[in-house]
Amino acid sequence: MTPAHLADAVLTAAAAALSDRDLDSCPLPTAVSLERPQNPDHGDYASTLAFQMARTTGVPAHELAHAIADKLISNPAVRSAEVAGGGFLNIRLQSSATGAFAGTIIEQGAAYGQGTILAGQRVNLEFVSANPTGPIHIGGVRWAAVGDALARLLRAEGAKVTTEYYFNDAGAQIDRFAASLLAAARQDAAPDDGYSGEYIAEIAETVLKDHPGALAKPAADAQEIFRSEGVALMFDEIKASLANFGVHFDVYFAEKDLHDKGELTAALARLWQMGHVYEADGATWIRTTDFGDDKDRVYVRSNGDFTYYAADCAYYLDKRARGFDKVVIMLGTDHHGYVGRLRALRLFRR
Repeated sequence: MTPAHLADAVLTAAAAALSDRDLDSCPLPTAVSLERPQNPDHGDYASTLAFQMARTTGVPAHELAHAIADKLISNPAVRSAEVAGGGFLNIRLQSSATGAFAGTIIEQGAAYGQGTILAGQRVNLEFVSANPTGPIHIGGVRWAAVGDALARLLRAEGAKVTTEYYFNDAGAQIDRFAASLLAAARQDAAPDDGYSGEYIAEIAETVLKDHPGALAKPAADAQEIFRSEGVALMFDEIKASLANFGVHFDVYFAEKDLHDKGELTAALARLWQMGHVYEADGATWIRTTDFGDDKDRVYVRSNGDFTYYAADCAYYLDKRARGFDKVVIMLGTDHHGYVGRLRALRLFRR
């Protein structure tokens, strides 16, 4: 018995329990959520369906849970169904049922789990996207594993998936990275807001080997050498780390390309035309609150510089222009504040 089959069985048992009480007209959810208990002594699966039903029927959750359990136990795949905590339904399966499930997986082999729900859809899946200012850490590797698994699942359902890594090779953090490399090459202390560590010294040394006259150039020219060469070296290391982990991307997309092609300016022009732009305090703003964001976002700062959100807008349009039907962006846990502003990008579709 698969989890999906068990969920259907629980729903069927709940409908029968309602019918016994002449409550069969009360609405049931279209699907049942099952969880794996943290403590295996609590069973193989747990359901909170009785609590949901109690809100619509007025019947105490523990009574409904007992009624569901009485119906569910008649299923030959279910070994036991017990009620705990005032309405939690804890379920144990027969070992033969789980064994049959494993046998199905082995029998079907590579065909197991294949479907057609997303057949014909083009999906862009962006994940990891760590800035090229340092080696990839355990957080990035975690999202590499999740993203790669998600890509496989989407493909198994028929989608044509393009995995994409977006690296921020433009902006203030890259300026600080370049300044840190230049300082290391000169054997100076790192800038107060810069980067430090053994990897900075190693990259600076490599750049100097390839460009022995870099330090003799004017400061701006020298920093540009360390910027372009250093970012390339750092990103090569990130890609090598991901490859060693078994994760490869179809596309590596550079933020700098958006700037060089004028896509941030083009996106702003489109937003002006659509009526989503206003000016205040010397800056240019996007009215993202109309699309669920918690506050409006600055697109161009008062000093004339584009914000990161401007690049997000241009990048989203670039993906759509490449023909993707769905754009999936995986965010790290420290980027929860980006959810609202990224969801607001649907303003382009109005």
